[in-house]
Amino acid sequence: MCEVEDRLHDECGVFACVSKGKRPTELDVANVISLGLVGLQHRGQESAGIVTCGDSDLFKVHKGMGLVSNVFNPHVLSQLNGNSGIGHTRYSTHGASSIANCQPFVVDTQHGYIAVAHNGELVNKRKLRKQILNRGVGLSTGSDSELITQLLCLPLDSGEENQPNWTERLTKLMTRTPAAYSLVMLHNDVVYAARDPYGNRPLCVGRLVSQLHSNQVEDDSIVEGWVVSSESCVFQSMGAELIREVKPGEIIRLNRHGVTSMGTVKREESRKPAFCVFEYVYFSRPDSIYEGQMVYSVRKRCGIQLAKEAPVSADVISTVPESATPSAFGFAQESGIPYDEVLAKNRYIGRTFIQPSTRLRKLAVAKKFGVLVENVRGKRIVVVDDSIVRGNTMSSIVRMLRDNGAKEVHVRIASPPVRNPCYMGINIPTRTELLANQMSLDETREFLDVDSLAYLSVEGLLKSVRPESNVNPDKEKNVNLSLNRLKIVESEEPTRKDEAGHCVACLTGNYPVPLDW
Repeated sequence: MCEVEDRLHDECGVFACVSKGKRPTELDVANVISLGLVGLQHRGQESAGIVTCGDSDLFKVHKGMGLVSNVFNPHVLSQLNGNSGIGHTRYSTHGASSIANCQPFVVDTQHGYIAVAHNGELVNKRKLRKQILNRGVGLSTGSDSELITQLLCLPLDSGEENQPNWTERLTKLMTRTPAAYSLVMLHNDVVYAARDPYGNRPLCVGRLVSQLHSNQVEDDSIVEGWVVSSESCVFQSMGAELIREVKPGEIIRLNRHGVTSMGTVKREESRKPAFCVFEYVYFSRPDSIYEGQMVYSVRKRCGIQLAKEAPVSADVISTVPESATPSAFGFAQESGIPYDEVLAKNRYIGRTFIQPSTRLRKLAVAKKFGVLVENVRGKRIVVVDDSIVRGNTMSSIVRMLRDNGAKEVHVRIASPPVRNPCYMGINIPTRTELLANQMSLDETREFLDVDSLAYLSVEGLLKSVRPESNVNPDKEKNVNLSLNRLKIVESEEPTRKDEAGHCVACLTGNYPVPLDW
């Protein structure tokens, strides 16, 4: 059977942990990493891997196919004890779904072993692969992470005297390929973390604390270690606090002594950052924080803006569970129409597969969602969703609502139509497969069999992501306190007022960087 993809998918999640102080550590590093990967499971469900390093500087590696909970049981984690480590959970966009492509990747270099895990997609990977192959180096997988490890192994023009200069090696890598990735690298028991100069993929750093306390506490004695994650949502599950996001182009080093910013790789002066706007719309967990704001709050503002742009008379506002639920709350708040559930989701059903008959295709969606008949019968319903890719799922849901007595069904989408593929780490179908390119708005409405259909505008989405009152003085004060916890080695230039920037290429076709170098 062939898999149906009627959703957008992010490629991966990365996590790292470094214990503080004496070696061997008392911190269960492997378990912390496992908890981090469980919290990032929504970013990838195909495979997972952990690499740790102990006192002997030898790596311990375990990788496998499937969910994190299936790959790592207590016995496996007990064999991965170490002072530091990195982890990865994968959804493949390039490279087959096989154990050979599981991350982290480990290679032997002139300076010893390194392990690398990344989230994203190198926009100029074809050119880079050719450069590596022309040097006589073979590549055994289609993963960009293997390509990154080989690029990090290339000799530096300036040479290295007594020890490796991983900061310079990472800088050279990031100069060669400006987007799109967040990565973690392990060498001995030191972790390096880097985010591409456009900040397209998310990455943040936090501290593990030994007891519950106020965020205002600055005492380093309560710190047990430091963590790096694709999303901040995982920190609560392990007793960690968000320090801040890794800045676009920044390289950070974590060792037993603390966290150090090693410098920033600049992008072209005329170009702004390009953080993926769909991290707000769909990919990230609602409790993650980006740019000083919670994802949940942005999604709710999208719903409020959508209600302003596309009002409708109805009895009930509802949602397709669950990522669009905050947007539905916002729509209901702005419209004054009550919110109620009309669909019950079976959270234990995996992906839908193409079925050989129309009847079985309908049953495939019915396995995922059940209709709450009493909330539907005789009602004018507005269904709010975060996006439409091919439209297969939405058309089946509309039919289920009508079959169960809905008087009217209106659909509101809390993002603009997706019209273009992504080359920066998101699995979006080709242009010809995207519903918005196949049909006009009226044709799509007829295809879905809805009474009305409307999308949030690009301008409305960006307004929701960048509200003028985004940071209040109290919040800004707390953020500055957190920043002081991070040791900054080099003086940094003041952040420009125009530093906000988001990638909306899948909506507009305007890509932030050249794609074919």
